[in-house]
Amino acid sequence: MEKWPLPDIIGAQTWESPTAAVMAGAGNVLVPRNFRLLEELEKGEKGLGGDGSVSYGMDDSDDMLMRSWQGTILGPPNTVHDGKIYTLKLYCDQNYPDKPPAVRFFSRINMSCVAANGVVDPRHFTVLGHWRRDYSMETILLELRREMASPHNRKLSQPPEGNY
Repeated sequence: MEKWPLPDIIGAQTWESPTAAVMAGAGNVLVPRNFRLLEELEKGEKGLGGDGSVSYGMDDSDDMLMRSWQGTILGPPNTVHDGKIYTLKLYCDQNYPDKPPAVRFFSRINMSCVAANGVVDPRHFTVLGHWRRDYSMETILLELRREMASPHNRKLSQPPEGNY
């Protein structure tokens, strides 16, 4: 089990990472929302994991409830998205991670799971439509990137670059 040092003012020497407790087999232990979002923030800011094709972080550093996030997806190679950078907004309400965040492309894009206003439609995007608590914002971004490369999206004509 992962242990982290605590400041002396708390009176304890270490505390166990909530994620480590879940991974150690205490399956009924749920990581609180704020701990989960802090872990995602650290992972997103430090670029831990992944291949660098997606990134994410807080949209508003003053948002103490950690609701507003921004994501970036690099278009997959050998598609109409190749070389393009897409910006998204993710909004995590108080029910996250039990419920998925609302996801909206800030950059204009033509995809089968994205409405004309940029909102990712959960009825057409499985990750949101069949949300699981262990999914993350990184999961959403990686799956959207994979969706860009799918046969029905890889060659769709796209709006001119720079349109928002």
